Amino acid sequence: MKRAAHTYVQLCGQLVVELRGRRVEQWLPSRQGRALFAYIVLQRPRAVGRDELIEAIWSGAAPRNHAQALTVLVSKVRAAVGADVLAVRGSVRIALPPDTRVDVEQAVVAVHRAESAVVQHDWPRAWTAALCAQVVADRPLLPDTDDLPWLDAWRRRLDDTLERALEAYAAACLGIGGCELAGAERAARRLVEHNPLRETGYGLLMQALAARGHVPEALRVYERARTALRDELGIPPGAAIARLHTDLLASRR
Repeated sequence: MKRAAHTYVQLCGQLVVELRGRRVEQWLPSRQGRALFAYIVLQRPRAVGRDELIEAIWSGAAPRNHAQALTVLVSKVRAAVGADVLAVRGSVRIALPPDTRVDVEQAVVAVHRAESAVVQHDWPRAWTAALCAQVVADRPLLPDTDDLPWLDAWRRRLDDTLERALEAYAAACLGIGGCELAGAERAARRLVEHNPLRETGYGLLMQALAARGHVPEALRVYERARTALRDELGIPPGAAIARLHTDLLASRR
């Protein structure tokens, strides 16, 4: 059977640009060309003005002949993706099919689905959505490109997406129970390592350890949280993990 033509853009990790079944990322010119393409994709469906593109690509360090440099760069990107995909009429607009999948956007949507499913205690749906978000957010966005403010903003957003995905995944694993408890512990440990000041990570780790019969270790996690919050923020643990700590102490009597 003939493979259905589809459009997929992967910006995290290895760059992949598949337009209607045709791989074109190898034709994108240089890091600047890849950054320009990524910026326009993430700004769609709106058109992007040339001054905005110059700032996005060169970030205050534009070459002296920046207008000409941008024209050449846009022309090369257009040649790579096709004139039907990249429209240039003063401003620049990308036209992708409605069913286009962009990994960054998929991660943001998936973590929202995961959190919604957690609230509804729909653990299998939360598990799947959280895992999808993790897979994307755990990879670096355009790893060969640095020092662009818009990229830094997206990287912070993906960093937050990863934390939320780990949180939802750990909660889902706890809700499913059984053999998934080990997954809850792994995700919670990663969350604590990634952000030592995120209390929910400690709470989920305490719950996972207690559910696996490791109450003493769960109590030590609480002490770790208490120390981190005191030393870094000058505050005590929040009500949720303090209550969990009290319950764990009571269970040992």
